[in-house]
Amino acid sequence: MSLAKRYPHWAVAALAIFVVSFYWLVWADDRYVSTATVVLETPQIATPELTFSSLLTGSQQNGDLLLLREYLLSVDMLKQIQEQLDFRKHYSEHGDIFSTLWNKDAPIEDLHDYYLKRVSIEMDEYSGVLDIEVQAYTPEFAHKMTQLLLKAGEQHMNEMGQRLAEEQVKFLEVQVDRLNERLDETRNELLAYQNEHGLVSPTGTVESLSQVVATLEGQLASLQARRSALSSYSSDRSADVVKVNSEIAAVRSQIEQERGRLAQATGDALNRTASEYQTLELKAKFAQETYSSAIAALEGTRIEAARKLKQVSVLQSPLYPEYSTSPRRVYNASVFAIVVIFLAFIANMLVLIVRDHRD
Repeated sequence: MSLAKRYPHWAVAALAIFVVSFYWLVWADDRYVSTATVVLETPQIATPELTFSSLLTGSQQNGDLLLLREYLLSVDMLKQIQEQLDFRKHYSEHGDIFSTLWNKDAPIEDLHDYYLKRVSIEMDEYSGVLDIEVQAYTPEFAHKMTQLLLKAGEQHMNEMGQRLAEEQVKFLEVQVDRLNERLDETRNELLAYQNEHGLVSPTGTVESLSQVVATLEGQLASLQARRSALSSYSSDRSADVVKVNSEIAAVRSQIEQERGRLAQATGDALNRTASEYQTLELKAKFAQETYSSAIAALEGTRIEAARKLKQVSVLQSPLYPEYSTSPRRVYNASVFAIVVIFLAFIANMLVLIVRDHRD
């Protein structure tokens, strides 16, 4: 009995190792690998605030790197590569039977799956960088594709940040215009009210009249005290008493007149005028404060828009490969051989156990 019939599992293992090793060592086409290492940077308009939260979660940098990675691996990125470099043509005209793009007109879903096999983008969370690796069948195509990934990634991040910032700025600009119109309206209402009543500040006029009334009341008290003193030694018909009574009556009449200007049931009393004026003044002040806040918010948003600009800083420029580094022929063949031999040993043990039970 031949060894192949007695140990078929070893024969199958040897045949598999020979075929796969022949493919990896002889048949598989060379692939050139272009690599690049990049990091996203933003302009420092203001000094960043260092907080415990920022130490735990890091800055927005890692999140931006993940967004960049997802875009570079997206179908949109693949379409851009196809448009500028003709991805389908290169990978369908090169490569062996197992690594080539079989169908040049493959649907976008299948083409994207193939794209993910030739492009690798990994993020180093510790250092905050992206490692980009592109495999192609010519060094020129690999290098051009890596350059396109960097250029398109930076443009996409800038457009994404600017789009949101521009919408915020436009919204605030509209609000600022509205608030400016509202401020002008309140100021015009205040000026019209002042012109209508002929008073620059009704509140100040009320305070002045209050002081006048207080002064007149003091004079009235003094005159009443004087009349009391005269009544103690003069008759009510004496010239001095009559004079004092006349002065008291005049002062009282003046007090009533000034009090009437301050407050009365009907007409344009100063207290009502002052109250209406204060309401208009508060509206104007509130409109001015709101307008000032909107201006500050608009300037802050413009600064934030500048901070949203992303620059892809290249730590390692796209490598122009001088020789192929993929596939890893000896490594792949060795790993496959070790796995197959291990499985063959397991199969051999199972065969021996079955034979022992039969015996």
